[in-house]
Amino acid sequence: MAGFGMAGFPAGGGGSQAEQQMMQMMHEMQVQDSLRMYNELVHRCFGDCVDGFRSKKLDGKEEACVTKCADKFIKTAARAGMRFAEEQQAMLQDAQNAGVAGSLPKMPGR
Repeated sequence: MAGFGMAGFPAGGGGSQAEQQMMQMMHEMQVQDSLRMYNELVHRCFGDCVDGFRSKKLDGKEEACVTKCADKFIKTAARAGMRFAEEQQAMLQDAQNAGVAGSLPKMPGR
């Protein structure tokens, strides 16, 4: 049974070396982005929700705050990602439309 590597692509097969390097670079960028987002979430929610170090565990108020903060952060990040993808798609569509319109012959008298 063949194994799978990054992003569900078959491991060790197909693709040029340049494609494999690109996939590796994309994977590394995704890991870095995930770590950056995690660190930002921890920094923000901990700073906003934890008032002191009276015990080893969070009290009920702090725990509820951290849960709400993390949920809100994740939903906001997901929504921003969706909007970014929508904007990229619209820009790509506009570029394709401009390319098609630019390649059409001009009508005489227009």
